[in-house]
Amino acid sequence: MTSWTEFAADQPELAGRVRRCFAIRKHSTLATLRRDGSPRISGTEVEFADDGIYLGMMPGSMKALDLRRDARLALHCPTEDTPEHDPGSWLGEAKIAGRATEVSNPARLDEAHRFVIEVLEVVHTTVGTPAGHLVIDSWHGERGVQRRERR
Repeated sequence: MTSWTEFAADQPELAGRVRRCFAIRKHSTLATLRRDGSPRISGTEVEFADDGIYLGMMPGSMKALDLRRDARLALHCPTEDTPEHDPGSWLGEAKIAGRATEVSNPARLDEAHRFVIEVLEVVHTTVGTPAGHLVIDSWHGERGVQRRERR
């Protein structure tokens, strides 16, 4: 796993595109794993700071309890529709997969939870030029950066 800071230093252009996607609105989507292994999706606020990516959660929230039990997660940025008149101007969508480590006091159930994210995978998808296909740029800790086009 890699910190966001390390990833962004190594891949600043991709990191910048991903941050812009997450900045379009306040609420992103978080996927966690329930006790029985089934997925749970929840709205969450994602904070990009100089020293990493953070998630904050209300005391005792189910998503926080999920992450305490199984740290694996996926984040999806807020989305906007592709502009019909100019698909190539779409900012795209971004996803981050990794693990969460609680940095708040886990013994205090009455306090908000705060988690820092270790990054395993980062993906940015947008419309190619000319429009009519998708361009998917992804980074994985073991494979580095890859670009795929889907028509």
